[in-house]
Amino acid sequence: MPGTAAGIMQLMLPGLGAGVTDHSNFFDDPFDRIFRSIPYIWGSIFAPDETEGDARGRTIRDFHPDIKGTDHNGKRYHALDPDVFWWAHATFTWEFFRAHELYFARPLRRAEQEQLYAETVTWYRRYGVSDRPVPATLTDFRDRFDQICRRELELTPAVAWVLDPSSNPGARSEEIRLSGILAPLSGLANQLGSEVLRIMVYGAMPDIVRRRFHFAWSNKDRVAFASVCGALRAMGPAMRRGALASAFPEGTPHLDLSDPARRRVIVAGPNPRQTRRPTDAPVDAP
Repeated sequence: MPGTAAGIMQLMLPGLGAGVTDHSNFFDDPFDRIFRSIPYIWGSIFAPDETEGDARGRTIRDFHPDIKGTDHNGKRYHALDPDVFWWAHATFTWEFFRAHELYFARPLRRAEQEQLYAETVTWYRRYGVSDRPVPATLTDFRDRFDQICRRELELTPAVAWVLDPSSNPGARSEEIRLSGILAPLSGLANQLGSEVLRIMVYGAMPDIVRRRFHFAWSNKDRVAFASVCGALRAMGPAMRRGALASAFPEGTPHLDLSDPARRRVIVAGPNPRQTRRPTDAPVDAP
């Protein structure tokens, strides 16, 4: 669920936001980049061995050599600049920790947190890009992530478009059409749906990002966000039994529900919710 917040924070780094704006169909289909990237990214994490993992990671890297140009500040950027490439990865790392913090009943123990962070570093190294910007420890990562949020992120043109419902349909929830005697309430249902979407995206963000960019966030929003997170945590047992399994994007690893021990991980197949694209279409953004 924090994935949308992570995606927005990716675009807030000027070089990365400019790369997406200049070298993808982002404004025509903002979710296409995400859906095409997921199978490649998950494949690099859950490869059967290190050799294949490294090969898959380098395949992702090799989609990016020609993604370069000048950002909205007039500064040159390149997708393979280690600081730019790592920031995309850093938001994924942040997303893992944030999702567990918000939606799982049992918090990770310190040793588990350190192990998870170490595994994300191994994952990053599979890309074959310089690990110069990679913090050595989880504490260092959190400090560096906070520093970037405070000093380096900007409201780039890509982010301004993403957050504007009048220009980006993706900033609105899907239209709800109630039938029968409830039809007159469709407008209210759509308004509530858009509000829940806003609360879930802004609520997942670091507080410093909300405050720096003046995203509307009230005490009422905090209560609503806590309530939704609590409801999702309560749904954990049902989800482990298969609820929402059809919502996994293609390429997403999840527990095999046919395995009584719930230890085997399988990968989700094609999902009709995703835009249909050739499976070998490149990951075209940093």
